[in-house]
Amino acid sequence: MSQRWHKSKQFNKSNKIQVTVLSNYFPFKTLGDRILRLFSLALIVLTVCTACAPPPAVARDRSFPEMSLEFLGEYQLPKTNFEGSPVGGLSGITYDPKGISTVTSKAYRFYALSDDPSENGEARFYSLRLDLTVRDLANIRLKKVAVEGVTSLKKADGETFSWGSINPEGIALSPRNSVFVASEGVTHVGIPPFIGEFDLKTGQMRGNLPIPKRYIPDASDEKQQQGVVDNLGFESLTIDPETFSPGGLDPFRLFAATEAPLMQDLDPEQASKLRILHYVIVDKTPQLVSENFYNLDQVPMTILNGLTELVTVGGGQILSLERSFGLSGYSARIYQVAVGAATDTSRIQSFKGRVAMVEPVKKKLLLDLNELGIPLYNLEGMTLGPRLPDGSQSIVLVSDDNFDEAQKTQFILLSLKSKN
Repeated sequence: MSQRWHKSKQFNKSNKIQVTVLSNYFPFKTLGDRILRLFSLALIVLTVCTACAPPPAVARDRSFPEMSLEFLGEYQLPKTNFEGSPVGGLSGITYDPKGISTVTSKAYRFYALSDDPSENGEARFYSLRLDLTVRDLANIRLKKVAVEGVTSLKKADGETFSWGSINPEGIALSPRNSVFVASEGVTHVGIPPFIGEFDLKTGQMRGNLPIPKRYIPDASDEKQQQGVVDNLGFESLTIDPETFSPGGLDPFRLFAATEAPLMQDLDPEQASKLRILHYVIVDKTPQLVSENFYNLDQVPMTILNGLTELVTVGGGQILSLERSFGLSGYSARIYQVAVGAATDTSRIQSFKGRVAMVEPVKKKLLLDLNELGIPLYNLEGMTLGPRLPDGSQSIVLVSDDNFDEAQKTQFILLSLKSKN
């Protein structure tokens, strides 16, 4: 019966149902046949209505406003020294909207953090000038990047960091003339990770954010059971631009994330469970308000895979940068991230056996940088830049050359457009 009924739902060229099969199958002669005929007719009408009705609308995921990223160009910084130290290891970048841009100039100021642990010079961040070429609204390009200044990071007592006592990876400009800097920690010598606030002009530390105990390594050797993994701690750092206020008098939001899972979250079969910390900075009393589970995408045939940057873009949206390294070299992807419906994981000591009960942040692939048609390097930094002449929001990425002659310090310029 089911096969014959299935056959009866064949369409002719005018998209009308052929009913001959049903008519031939039932000889409508008795009262029972009439009832059966009415039933059959009802089935036919129901089938026609179902076939002709428009397909059900697919519900739009309101977690993700429509966005797109367009590649505008790249620039490779030549190997150079500045004030006695090599310019390299740029692992974080942040934009200063109060920089050198004017109505007639297309030059903009950024700050880039070196991940030098005071080995090739003092721990430091650079002032950069990025110049754009604008022929017309459809031709905006990254012309040049130049180093204009350097600021040494100093401890609260004004002394610079000794070699190996800091592992700087992330930087974010705050609204109160300071930068926040994330240090991964140096686990093998017992130096914990931290997120510190440093004066923009002097580089002197103003204070630290509270770091939960579960992020602090409990040992410096193979006995370690909890905390960040050596050289895989805090890498991402971003401040929500929508919470900026003059002088930083109003509370503002800061997000930080680890590059890889905490030791207690490590799972040999699925090493992808990361954590994002959400702070609210209120005067001198920063508060950790929540933590969320971030699921890192797995990339086959890779040696290194991690979350290297977060950028808040407003409207509750975050962009994430995932970078990997394998047999074919470096690759990177940018995702659209929404944290609104994610579970607060701040009371979960370990994700092992708990992931099924935890709602992670939502992710949507926005751009696979491997499709740009250019060689990619060790992309670790990403930031919002200035508004471009066509009204779109610029995004700037930078790569860490690892102070290796064979690797490049690469800047990539993208245009972020919203389709609201």
